[in-house]
Amino acid sequence: MLEVKNVSKTFNKGTINEKRALKEVSLKLEDEDFITVIGGNGAGKSTLMNAIAGVWAVDSGRVIIDGVDVTGINEHKRAKFLGRVFQDPMTGTAATMQIDENLALAKRRGKSHTLKWGVTKKEKEEYHEMLKSLDLGLEDRMTTKVGLLSGGQRQALTLLMATLQRPKVLLLDEHTAALDPKTAAKVLSLSEKMIKENHLTAMMVTHNMRDAINYGNRLIMMNEGRIILDIKGEEKQKLTVEDLLQKFEEVSGEEFANDEALLTAK
Repeated sequence: MLEVKNVSKTFNKGTINEKRALKEVSLKLEDEDFITVIGGNGAGKSTLMNAIAGVWAVDSGRVIIDGVDVTGINEHKRAKFLGRVFQDPMTGTAATMQIDENLALAKRRGKSHTLKWGVTKKEKEEYHEMLKSLDLGLEDRMTTKVGLLSGGQRQALTLLMATLQRPKVLLLDEHTAALDPKTAAKVLSLSEKMIKENHLTAMMVTHNMRDAINYGNRLIMMNEGRIILDIKGEEKQKLTVEDLLQKFEEVSGEEFANDEALLTAK
């Protein structure tokens, strides 16, 4: 469903601030894979996700989604293949528009636009049922401006919008990092539910070691712009935080030194 082939990316080339963010990274996601991605600061996690999303052009390599080479396609046109939820709950929705209007925008993404605008009665009924499944009471607040929602409610809505058209790949970019632990757990549970129910292929970047282990069927760890661990199947099911730290040290030859990730491991 998604293939990254030998992708490299260097920022500020030829300057004192030159940074090789990705170094010939290759990764293949099968249909319905749910991969979690973890690594220290500057490991290349978000850079890899931005390369897939087409935020900027890669220096070399290819990105293929569902058999289509999208390497030369810009972010706007690539969006029809992808759903994405960002770290900031304020991103991905229109704050001054109503909940039902935001859902209507998401449903019409990639379709031809006309002068006709409005949320039909049939759509309202459909959105009511969708929102009800979130179990957040939003189905009774469909005319509420999205900017008035809490961070967790907004992330749950963004998640619903990102999966509305069943994207080829769903990208979750540290989408619970700005939430309190209880709300983060709720949004993670919703994410897993939507991925399973819609049979989606997904990639989730996280700084939380326990979340990386507990969610998904496959875990990759990045370090200095490379994938250094790829754990799946029975090995992932039995994986502990201690195992993961030990594997990191064995492969990289150094201790894992991300304070935020280590705190979540305790």
